[in-house]
Amino acid sequence: MKKRLAILSLLVVALFFASLGTPAHAQGKVTIRMSTWTGVDEAKELQLILDKINASATDYQIIHEPSPSDYTTKVKTQLAGGTAADLYWMGNEDMALATEGVFAPLTDCLKDAPAKSAGDVKDYYPDVIALTTFDNVVYGLPWIAQPVVVYYNRGLFKAAGVAEPKTGWTWDDFTTTAKALTKKDSSGKTSQWGFIATDWPPFQMFIWQAGGEVISADRKTSPIDSPEAIEGIKFRLSLSYNPEFSPSSDVVKEQGFGEMFKAGKVAMFMGGAADDLDRVPNLDIGVVSVPANPRTKSNATFAWTGATVISAATKNPVQACKALLAVTEGIQSWKIVSPRISQANVEHLVASEPRKKGNAEALIAAVSSMRAFRLVPNMGQWNDIFNSKLRDPLLNKETDRKVEDLVKEVRSQLEATLPK
Repeated sequence: MKKRLAILSLLVVALFFASLGTPAHAQGKVTIRMSTWTGVDEAKELQLILDKINASATDYQIIHEPSPSDYTTKVKTQLAGGTAADLYWMGNEDMALATEGVFAPLTDCLKDAPAKSAGDVKDYYPDVIALTTFDNVVYGLPWIAQPVVVYYNRGLFKAAGVAEPKTGWTWDDFTTTAKALTKKDSSGKTSQWGFIATDWPPFQMFIWQAGGEVISADRKTSPIDSPEAIEGIKFRLSLSYNPEFSPSSDVVKEQGFGEMFKAGKVAMFMGGAADDLDRVPNLDIGVVSVPANPRTKSNATFAWTGATVISAATKNPVQACKALLAVTEGIQSWKIVSPRISQANVEHLVASEPRKKGNAEALIAAVSSMRAFRLVPNMGQWNDIFNSKLRDPLLNKETDRKVEDLVKEVRSQLEATLPK
C-alpha cells in the first residue's frame, strides 16, 4: 500500500513539473481581450469575424469588450490603472497615445509578415501607415481609411441642367457648380443649396491641396502662415455659410447638417467613403473625388483612419500579435476603404460592402489621394488650439483680423505644443 502511495506521489510531482514546461496551446488557449467602440449592431458584425478567428486559432481566444460610450476616457483609465485590454481600436484622433509608451511597438510582430498581408507595412498607403508610426516605429495596423469624397444628388443636377462632376474638376468648377445648383423660391428665399459646410470638411485637406502643411514632416513646425496654407484656408472659408450656395449656420442648426442632404435640399455634400449618403431612399446619389486646387492640380483628401494596437502591458505578446494580424486581415475585408494598396480595387471594395457597388469605381479613384493627420505627441492640445484660435473664429466671424495676421499668431501657439 505504501509502495503504491509512493509511486502515486512521484507521478503527481512529475506531472506538476511537466506542466510547467508545457506550451500555452497545449494547456489551452490564452485569452486576448479586445476593446472597441462598437455599438450593438456593429459589435454583432465584428463578432462574426472574431468567431472565425477563434475557431481556427490554436493558442488564443479573442474576447470582445465593446464600449460605445466614453470610449477614449475608458481606454485612458484602463491604460493608466493596470486593467488594460490586450488589443484596442484607436481612431486617428487618439493614436498620439503611442508617444506615451502605452502601446507595444510592432517591430518584432511584423518582421516576418508575408508580402501583401495585413502585417506587410509596405502594402499600406504611406500617408495612412504614417498615422500609426512614430520615430520610424509602427504602433498600430490601420483597418480603415475613409477618404472624403463628394456625394451629389443626380436628380438635382438633371433638373438644373448641370453636368455631373468628374474626377479632375477644380475648386473653380466646384464653386461654379454649387452656385448653379442653388435655387430660390418665388419669395426670393433660398429653397435649394448647391453645397453645405460647417466646420466640416477639415481645413487641412485644402491646405494640403494648395501645397501647404499644418504640421511639417519633421513634426517640429506648423507652417500655417505659408502662402500655400493661407490660400487653402481662404478657399475653405469660402465654402461655409456662403449665401451664394451654402446655408447659414442658423438654417443648418434648424434643419440638420447631413439631414438637409438626405432631404434633397442640398445638391452636394462632402462625406466619408463609408457613409450611407448614397443609400438614401428615393434619391439617386453619385460619388466623385473632391475638387483639386487649380494651381497644384492636387485633390489630396483627408481620410479618417482607424487602427488596432497592442497594449504595452499585455502578458501574452506572441498571441496578441497573432490576434492583431488575424483581426486586421478580417476587418479589412469588412470595413471600407481598406488602407492596403493590394486591396485598392473595385472587386475587394464591393465584396466588403456590396451596397457600394454603384459608386465603387469613384470611391477607389479617391483612394490614391487620401492621407491621414500627422501624428504628434500633444495632438489633442494642438487640435484644440487650431480649432479654437483659428478655425472657429474665422468660420463664425468672431474676429475681424485678416487670415494673414491671425495665422502668424496661432502658428507660435501651435508650435509651442510640438516636440523640440
